[in-house]
Amino acid sequence: MSKRSATDRAADGQAFAKASGSGAKRDENEVNDIGEFEDAWEDEIESEEEVVDGEAEDNEDGMDVDELMPAIEESEELPPAPEAFIPGTHVLGKDEILEPDDSVYIMRHSMNVTWPCLSFDVLRDNLGDERQRYPATAYLVAGTQADQASKNELSVFKMSSLHRTQKDGDDSDSDEEDDDALDEDAILEFRSVPHHGGVNRIRAQPLPPSSPLPPASQPYFTATWADTGKVHIWDIRPLIESLDVPGYSWDKSRTNNPAFTINSHGHAEGFAMDWASSGNANPSSLRLLTGDVHSKIYLTTTTPSGFNALSQPFTSHTSSVEDLQWSPSEPTVFASCSADCSVQIWDVRSKGRRSVAGIEPAHESDVNVISWNRSTSYLLLSGGDEGGIKVWDLRNVQKKGTTVVPSPVASFKWHTAPITSIEWHPTEDSIFAASGADDQVTLWDLGVEPDDDEVGTPMNDAPDGARDVPPQLLFVHQGQKDVKEVHWHPQIPGAVLSTALDGFNIFKTISV
Repeated sequence: MSKRSATDRAADGQAFAKASGSGAKRDENEVNDIGEFEDAWEDEIESEEEVVDGEAEDNEDGMDVDELMPAIEESEELPPAPEAFIPGTHVLGKDEILEPDDSVYIMRHSMNVTWPCLSFDVLRDNLGDERQRYPATAYLVAGTQADQASKNELSVFKMSSLHRTQKDGDDSDSDEEDDDALDEDAILEFRSVPHHGGVNRIRAQPLPPSSPLPPASQPYFTATWADTGKVHIWDIRPLIESLDVPGYSWDKSRTNNPAFTINSHGHAEGFAMDWASSGNANPSSLRLLTGDVHSKIYLTTTTPSGFNALSQPFTSHTSSVEDLQWSPSEPTVFASCSADCSVQIWDVRSKGRRSVAGIEPAHESDVNVISWNRSTSYLLLSGGDEGGIKVWDLRNVQKKGTTVVPSPVASFKWHTAPITSIEWHPTEDSIFAASGADDQVTLWDLGVEPDDDEVGTPMNDAPDGARDVPPQLLFVHQGQKDVKEVHWHPQIPGAVLSTALDGFNIFKTISV
C-alpha cells in the first residue's frame, strides 16, 4: 500500500495548468495601425523584416502574441515517489490516506453490502477448476449482523465481471480489444432468505475437488451458527440456480425454512463449526461439528432419512470453543481450539468423549482460529488473541497424560491485534493467509528462507525503530476495517476473499 497526502491528491486533481488572471487585456477601443491590403483576395508574401516589425508593433500596442510568450520551463524535480506503508513502522498523518498500489495486484475489487457479514464461505461452481482467464466469477454464501434480529438474512452472492486491475502504463492502444483488461466495475448479485438472529459463522458442505455442483433438484447444504444459540442447516441450491437462470422461481418452502435445526447447545451461542464428507457428494455422508461458548462440542451426522444430532458432547475444554477442523486424512479425527489457550485433538471413537492429545498451552492467550493443512496432513496452523501465528507438527504432539509441551515449528508475531481468521492454501502446502483485528490480511510462504548472504544479519536494512519484515511474509493487503474472515477461492488459483465491517474484497496478487 502506498502512503500519500490527501492534500497532494487534491492538487493532482487539476488536469491542466490554470490560466493566469494577471495577463494584459486587449484594449477594445485600440486603433489598428495596420493598413488595408491592396487586394483582399490576393496572397501576399511578407518579408522576414516585415514580420518582425509587425510583431514588435503588436507588442508595443499591448497585444497578446502567443508566439512570443516565454516558454514554460519544466521543473527538473520529480514528484516524491509513493512510500510503502509498513504497519507498526509508519503512522498515517492527519491528512494522509492509504492508496492501493495496483501494480502488485492482478485483480482487486471491493464490494459493499447492506449489513456487515462476520462470516462467509466460498461456494463451488460449474465454471471449472484452475481458472486463469478474466473476467472471473465467484459465488459465496454469507450471513448478516443487522441492527435488529428480524432484519438478518442468509444470502448467496454472485460476483461477476471481475476484470484484471488496470495499471499505470498499460498499453491501451492495441488493435485487438482484450476482454481480460477491460476497466469495468464488478457486478454483485444476490438472493436472500430471512434468518432469525445474527449469523456468527457460516459454512457450506464440502464438495469433492473437480466435482460439479449438485443438480438443482438435489440439496447443497449450508450451516449457520446463530447468536440465538441455534445451528440451522439450509438448502441453498435453488438460490444459486436463480442467480444463473433468468426467470427461475424457487420453492420458498424449500429455501426459506431450515432443513434442520440443531438444539443441542440450548441457549448457548457459539462460533466453532466445520463440515466433513466421506469423499463424495452424497448428503448422507456428511458430518457437522459445532462448539459453543460453554466449552461443549456436539456432532451431527446424516443418514439417508436426514440429520441426526448426537446428544453426548465432547468435553475437554474449560472455556469457549473458538474453532474446529476435521482431519483431512482421518475421517474420525478432528482438532479444536479454545479460549483456555489450548489446542485439542479428538477421535470420535474414543470412549468418554475426551480428547486424545493436546497442546497446552498453545498460545499465551485465547486461541481464536486453526487450519489443518490439506496437502501435508501433519501441519496445523493456529492464531491467537495476542496476534501470534504458530505452525505445529502434529507428529510431535504427545498423547494425553504426558507433560511434554511441543514447540511450534514456526512462529510469527507480525499482527498487532487478535488473529481473526487463518487458512492454508488449498493446493500449496507452504502458503497460508491470515487476517487480524489490526485491519491486515497477510499472505505467507513457509518455504521462503533468507538468502545465504543474509544469514546472521537483520532481515531488512530497517532504520532504527522500524520493524523487521519476516522473509516468509509475502504480502500485506489493507484498506478494510475490522477484517473478520479470509478464504482462498478453490477454483481460482491465488484468489483471496475477505469480509470486514465495510464489505467484501476479492483480490489476486503477483506474489501467489
